[in-house]
Amino acid sequence: MQAHSLLIGLFHIPLWIPITIFAALMQTWRTGLQAKLKGQLSVDAASFARFLYAMPLEFLAFLVLLGQFGPALFRYSHPEFWLFCLAGGLAQIWGTLFLVRSFHSHGLVTGTAYAKTESAQLVILTTIFLGAQLQPLALVGIFLALAGVLALGTKGWGILSSGFWRGLGQPAARYGLAAALGFALSAIALRAASRELDSGLSPLVMGLWILLVTNFMQTILQGGYLFWRKQDRLWECLGGWRVAWSVGILSALGSWAWFSAFALTQVALVRGLGQIDTLLVFLFGHHVLKERLGRLEIIATLLIVIGAICIIAPDIHWVT
Repeated sequence: MQAHSLLIGLFHIPLWIPITIFAALMQTWRTGLQAKLKGQLSVDAASFARFLYAMPLEFLAFLVLLGQFGPALFRYSHPEFWLFCLAGGLAQIWGTLFLVRSFHSHGLVTGTAYAKTESAQLVILTTIFLGAQLQPLALVGIFLALAGVLALGTKGWGILSSGFWRGLGQPAARYGLAAALGFALSAIALRAASRELDSGLSPLVMGLWILLVTNFMQTILQGGYLFWRKQDRLWECLGGWRVAWSVGILSALGSWAWFSAFALTQVALVRGLGQIDTLLVFLFGHHVLKERLGRLEIIATLLIVIGAICIIAPDIHWVT
């Protein structure tokens, strides 16, 4: 516990908590920039930009790891590691494509709201199919935060109405749910990949190595597909580097943090706490854009905050 925790005041704070908060911040920033690519790049080009423009930073990181570990870096990785990275990378491509497609649909708010069901899908997938055990308080927190996220995302308590669920027939809703499932499956696969690495590696090194291997596979696979079937989309992505490079950098930093957190604890907890990205967007709008707080926004914000506290509380301990 203490080997992977920070001592803050009288508390041991598990390292996965600040890492997850950093990941949520990077994801919020990256998603905002990626949404702005709508109208400038096609769905395929905008999706590929996330992986392609992360490569320069990741190449430098690879040189650092190679300098520290040498060829032994590859021996730390069990054969199953490569398969889990491939599966996680493919699932992330799937999730990214559907997320960007939801941005391009006529139901942006609806698609984004359904995409936020990733944490709930993770709870179902990991507990029913993988036998994961979550603390009851953390489980309550995941769904409290999800309720707050959906309330902010839909600008109301429409999630409690039958109309919200009938909205599953909309393309935007299907894209959002498909994106959430893709990201959930990716998180599970990459958590499994971290468990196939040598236990002597630090979680940050594990997360970085998973990022480098996974993103290299993603870039080759998606880039190869575009070169084979949609060369115009590939040249569009390359030509749009001025508006797309920052998406890649933020994606690399965020993914490194996510994958490091996956190496430290259960993915449902990481993604559950990661729902604060919606809160970060909302607070930015309130403090920077001077948007006013209504009663709904206050209640939804409190739900997210209380949910986050419930998620992290079981892992925080007093100094003894």
